[in-house]
Parts: sequence; C-alpha cells; structure tokens
Amino acid sequence: MEILEIIEERISVPAKKTVSITGSEAVLEAMIAEGVKTIFGYPGGAIMPIYDALYDYQDKLEHILVRHEQGAIHAAQGFARTSGKVGVVFATSGPGATNLVTGLADAQIDSTPLVCITGQVFAHLLGTDAFQETDVINITTPVTKWNYQVTDATEIPAALAKAFYIAKSGRPGPVLIDITKNAQVQKFDYEGYTKCKKVRSYRPKPIVRKEYIAQAAKLINEAERPFVIFGQGVILGEAENELKAFIEKGGLPAAWTILGLSALETGHPLNVGMLGMHGNYGPNVLTNECDVLIAVGMRFDDRVTGRLDKYAKQAKVIHLDIDPAEIDKNVKALAPVWGDCKETLPLLTELIEKKEHTAWLQRFHEATVKENEIVIYDELHPSKQEMSMGEVIDALNEFTKGDAVIVTDVGQHQMVACRYAKFTQSKSNVTSGGLGTMGFALPAAIGAKYGAPERTVVAIIGDGGFQMTLQELGTIMQFGADVKIIILNNRFLGMVRQWQELFNSRRYSFVDIQSPDFVMIAKAYGIAGKSISDRKDLRSTLKEMLEHEGSYLLEVMVGKENNVFPMVPQGCGVGEIRLK
Repeated sequence: MEILEIIEERISVPAKKTVSITGSEAVLEAMIAEGVKTIFGYPGGAIMPIYDALYDYQDKLEHILVRHEQGAIHAAQGFARTSGKVGVVFATSGPGATNLVTGLADAQIDSTPLVCITGQVFAHLLGTDAFQETDVINITTPVTKWNYQVTDATEIPAALAKAFYIAKSGRPGPVLIDITKNAQVQKFDYEGYTKCKKVRSYRPKPIVRKEYIAQAAKLINEAERPFVIFGQGVILGEAENELKAFIEKGGLPAAWTILGLSALETGHPLNVGMLGMHGNYGPNVLTNECDVLIAVGMRFDDRVTGRLDKYAKQAKVIHLDIDPAEIDKNVKALAPVWGDCKETLPLLTELIEKKEHTAWLQRFHEATVKENEIVIYDELHPSKQEMSMGEVIDALNEFTKGDAVIVTDVGQHQMVACRYAKFTQSKSNVTSGGLGTMGFALPAAIGAKYGAPERTVVAIIGDGGFQMTLQELGTIMQFGADVKIIILNNRFLGMVRQWQELFNSRRYSFVDIQSPDFVMIAKAYGIAGKSISDRKDLRSTLKEMLEHEGSYLLEVMVGKENNVFPMVPQGCGVGEIRLK
C-alpha cells in the first residue's frame, strides 16, 4: 500500500464519539458494560454522588439495600458462588468501608470474585483525618487480590475494567476500588468502555508444562492405591465434567474439601466422602495409605491435613492448581501440574489407562460401613428424645432430592450439613470455608438466591451465628427474597462448647447463649415461621416450609450437648481421627 493510500485510510476512520459524563455515571456505565445486573450496597455521604446517579439507572441496574455493609459483601459472595459471576458491592467511606473487611478476607481466602466500590473523601482532604476518612487502601491490601484509589474521573473506566478482569481471571478474588468524592462529581469526556483483556506483569494462568502432565500420568498408571482429593478449584474452573471423566477412566476414588462439595454429585460411586477435621473416616485414614495422592484445585489447608509431619508421607503427590504459589506451600509435590484444571485434567485423562482399582475402592466402602455403625446411623436415627442436627439434614434431603442450594453458617451445624447434605449439581454448597465467618449464611443466602433465582435456597444456621446478622431479615422483607431459613438451635455456641468438653474438662466458659424468640422476630419482618422440638413434626414442617410461597424461618430445637464426629483433634494427624 502506498503512503497516500495509508494516509487516506487513516483519515477515513471515524473518530471516537465522546460525551461529557460524571465519574459516577462512568461507574454505572462500567457495570452495565460488564453485564452486572445486581448490586448489593448501603449509601453514605462519600458515595452519595454514585447513588444519585444510580437513581437514573434503576431500569438497568438492580440495587439491593442491605442493613449492614457486612451483609452486602456476604450477599455478593453468595451471588458469586451460585452464579459464577462477579459479585458487586457499593459502600461509603470510613465505617462503611471498614465494615467490608471481614467479607473481603473471607472472599480472599475462599477465592470469590468481587468488585467492591467504596466512596472516599475529597482528594484534597486525604490524610487530614477528615470526617469518615480511613486509609482503606492500606487497610484492605492484605485481604484483596488488588485495590486502587481513584482521584480523577478519567481513571474510572480503565480502573474498573482492570478490576473486573483481575477479580474473575486466574485464581479469583476480591478487588476494591476506592473513589474520592471529587472524582465522582467531576465531568470528563467519555469515549466509551473497553473491557480489559490483559494486565502487564499479571499472568492469570501459568503455562502448562506437558512434561509434568506426562510424569503425573505415569505415576497414576503405576499406582495400586491412587486417591483423588478435590477442592473448589474444580468449581471455579468449571471443570466438573473434566473431573468426572478423569476419575471414571482411572477408577479413582475421590474425596472433597468442604468448598469442593457439589463439584461431583454426592451419590457418584467414586465419591468417597469429605476430607478434614470432621470429614469421613475412610478418606482421612486412607490418605495415609494411598501410594499416589492427586490433589485437584485445593490448597492443603490445616483442616484437611492435620499435622503436616504425619500427612501422606508414604504417597507420591500430584498437585494440579492454577496458583503456582499453592504448589509446594504445605505439601511437597513430586509432579507439580500448573494450570487451569479445565485444561490440565483432559490432558491428564488422555494419558492415563482405564482401570477400576476394585480392591482399593472396597477399602473405602469398608470404612464407610464402620463409620456408619459407630457414628452415622445414630446421628441420622437417634434413639434420644431430642432431635439431632444430622436427622434434620437427612430429612431435608428427602424433600430437596439434592437439587437445592444449601448455604451454611459456621459451627457444628456447618460440619453436619456438609457431611450429610446431598447434591446432584455444582455450585450448590455455599459456606465460609477458610475464614470461618459466623454471620455469613443469612446474607449469603440472600445473594445466592439472586445468583440462582430458579433454585430453592436453604440457609442452615446456628442460634449463635444467626444473631450476628439477623438484621438482614429486613433485606428479605423489603425485596422479597425467597430464602428458607433453618435455625438449628442447641442453646450453645456448639463448636466451641464441643472443644471445651473434649479438651478443657467441660469448663464451659461463656458458650451458653440465650436467644430471643426467633419466630416472633421473623414475624415482625413479615416472614412466616415456626419452632418445633418434637421429631414427629419435623417432616411435615419441612414440607410446609419448602412449599410456602416466599421466605420462611424454621427453628428446630436440637440436643444441647451433641458432638460432631468423626473428629481429627487439633495437633493430630488425619490417621488419628476419632469416631467417638
């Protein structure tokens, strides 16, 4: 092409149209461009310009007014976990921003993609201890994947594009963008929104090294007792089908972490149960008897491994993870398979031989029989007059058929629900795994319903955790979220009490908690409810709750001093799991 033709071609390219808009409008235009439909938030002075702009965007963006900023971020987590999309939060400066910190920490450790927008004081007031000013960037740096402070409106489109890209790509996580008030009101020439596709020096997916895939396949093919342990990385990578194909071809028994629960249907013949402190007997004990341990999308946290110096010392370890920092962090891998498991699992499946490992799988079944005789049968069919948490979950399974989303808080009820709830599809188990945040379930269940509006959402909560965020009943009342709430009330801070019983000679120090009339409180918020204490009422009331149009609160009075077993005591190895 001659120079004259090049010049003419450049002249003929139309210039980008510009329009003058405010920084606040740019924020909302970014939301629309990123496909956001639901925002959870709470207004305040420093973010008021964004809320003022939101008034004119109500036909395009739905805003859910929570009752506390912590409720907003937990709701966004629930939304992200059931939808697979980025959860979005709006909060003001100072206390509004600091009220997000618990949720940020929770999302960071559980790899939940969030974009949080916080308002900030005018740029010229930064560092002056202005009203409701906090250094939110330094406060949230340890609990975010990335954060950034915007002081000029022209930065907003690019900053938000980068925020959404970082939050969702690679190993997901929370991102916080702090926007000063002057940037929110400032007008600038807006040339449209361009989604971010890459960030210099940031590689969300490591390069897959085929030699490690081959090495891993060789180890699996030579193994006599291979064992797969999988975590939430399978769900985040949308690699559920790839995992299933992998274990079925290799005849590989597979167990899950609590965040990996529902990646593989609980009724699958190769699904051998839950790992960890309150996991199933077989997966824990046989971890120390397998010859090849294949970890997929999990991070070997302490609740899964127990004492590291006693963990799977006999096994050759294969670790598949998208985050290179997780490989060799806690457990040394002989075959470190970096990469997205949706990409690496098929490569590995192609190279492994089709096998059954019948005798090895039978060991897991025998362990299940033993656990059933000593623990499970009595938990699901208690001879005591008082109800057990396990029988409530078991009865719930009869009605949900494994199709519901189960959102749990933190404590004994969480472990019982994770042990006994049945699931037939992925993105069905929503819980606070790494941080263990009491108060998580109620707001997270609200968000989960917005993330999966066509599914039944049931929140399982203890009497202690419920009282930490029960104000979010107001959010349910105002917006009509159809959330079914089951409070398993044992009149104790149950998990702490269990530890005090087992390890502190029953010195019950400040765990006896008194609660209000939960049904009456629900009624005050316009929510139907019932409290039961007799098992003859259990199934009929569960049926009533699930068939009720709209939200419903069911309080079930359960045994005060029931314990959750099996249990790996702190400081012990997984092979030292107690059945009673």
